Amino acid sequence: MFNLISLIYAAEKWQGLEGVPGEEKDVATIASLVSLFKNAVNGITAFTGVVIFIVIVIAGFTFLFSGGDAKQLEKAKHSFTYAIFGLLIIVCAYLILQLIKMFTGASVTEFNLNLK
Repeated sequence: MFNLISLIYAAEKWQGLEGVPGEEKDVATIASLVSLFKNAVNGITAFTGVVIFIVIVIAGFTFLFSGGDAKQLEKAKHSFTYAIFGLLIIVCAYLILQLIKMFTGASVTEFNLNLK
C-alpha cells in the first residue's frame, strides 16, 4: 500500500548510550532529535502538499457546480487563488534556503547538533 504521509518517529536508528556498561543500546538520546526533526519536516511537507491538493480539488468542484451563482464563483476563485499562493510561498521558501546554501555553503536545510 502506498504511504502518502510518512510516519514521524523519534529516530531512524536509535543513538544508544555509548561506552556505558550494562546500558541498553536502543534508548533515545539527545542525538535522536536530529532524526525526529527531519521526519517531522518531511511529514509536515507531505501533509501540506495533500492539503493544497484537496483545496484545489474542492475549489474546482465548487466552481463547476456553482450554477452561475456569483457568490459560489467568487468563493471558488478565492480558494483556488489562496491555495496557489500558499504553494508559491512554500516553493519560494525552499528556493531561498537553497540560494543561501549555494552562496554561503552553509547547509541550512539540514538539522545537525554536532554532539561529537
